[in-house]
Amino acid sequence: MSGRDPAEAHRSATPLELFVDLCFVVAVAQASESLHEALAHGHYASGALRFALVFFTIWWAWMNFTWFASAYDPDDTPYRLTVLVQITGSLVLAAGVARAFDHGDLLVITLGYAVLRTALAALWLRAGLADPARRRTTLRFAAGVTICQLGWIALLLLPQTVQLPGIVVMILAEVLVPVWAQSAGMTPWHPHHIAERYELFTLIVLGESVAAATVAVRGAFDRNHGTGELYALAGGGLLMAFSMWWLYFTKPAHTLLATTHRAHRRRFTWAYGHYLVFASAAAEGAGLAAYADHLAGHTGASSVAPAMTVTVPAAVFLVTVWAVHLRPHQRRAAECLPFAFSAVGILLAAWLPAPALLTGLLLAGLVAVVTARQRNGDGGGTPHPAEQQCVTGQTSVR
Repeated sequence: MSGRDPAEAHRSATPLELFVDLCFVVAVAQASESLHEALAHGHYASGALRFALVFFTIWWAWMNFTWFASAYDPDDTPYRLTVLVQITGSLVLAAGVARAFDHGDLLVITLGYAVLRTALAALWLRAGLADPARRRTTLRFAAGVTICQLGWIALLLLPQTVQLPGIVVMILAEVLVPVWAQSAGMTPWHPHHIAERYELFTLIVLGESVAAATVAVRGAFDRNHGTGELYALAGGGLLMAFSMWWLYFTKPAHTLLATTHRAHRRRFTWAYGHYLVFASAAAEGAGLAAYADHLAGHTGASSVAPAMTVTVPAAVFLVTVWAVHLRPHQRRAAECLPFAFSAVGILLAAWLPAPALLTGLLLAGLVAVVTARQRNGDGGGTPHPAEQQCVTGQTSVR
């Protein structure tokens, strides 16, 4: 486990990594369903907060494994067995999501997280033994992961009234571990591999969003035999899914990661910013499902709050994808205006009829603008300096 070549040709996700992703789908689905239930009962603020905290543990565990595997992946028997232990931890974590949402009970989710993180710390120790050149970095990772995990366990001993501040402190500690560890030296991660792994997880959360919304809309149709509002919701949800996918995959991430984003600050901004990309995409399905419940219930209550469960995640997804994924490719300030106008329009759609359909149309219109600019050579005809450097030579990857 001496480290993979960061310029290795044809580096792609392995079957084991795909299996890991498949098992993390379970945790994402549990978080999305729990958020749906909280929103359906009108617990908007508390549901969003608990979703944000629970989804952090899912995303952070996945991201830590992804970056480790990009740097160190011998695919031998000890490595495979250790990763299977991590998968077991992810499934235990998924089993504890509902209890964390409903009762604030962190025992099961912490147990699953402990299994995940203990296995990861063992992998970092193994990498330290096999890679003397990066031993300081790998041992810092192992120490940071272990100390943070002990902190999560200690939180279980605190009264629930002080657990939330403790969780915030632990999240800050977690996100600082990679910064501290890699200040001693960079691990040999692969730009194309990391880009593909993030793209695959984007597909996972978008797929979960589509699945959650489909189930909820189908149930609403069964109860109401179809109404105009439900048809608008179904059509809008479909347009949103298509447009969110299109916008994310407008530009390849590896062109940035191989060049301008090899610097720590830009790389961490891109990697950490994807938390909001993934979380908002997963929350979109829960929001569509909650709004379908609202339409099927015919409660007569104000529809603004239920509509915001659709529009807010879409706006967050749009702004974050632009900020971390698309803006570095843009060469003029004016190119951000369609994204800003679309985000504002999406937020205002909560006060208008058919908010999901309006959101879908706004996103689809943005896709049309972006695509037209690319076809006309405005933001697409001449490669961005990062793209040009990535195309003209692979030396930049090193």
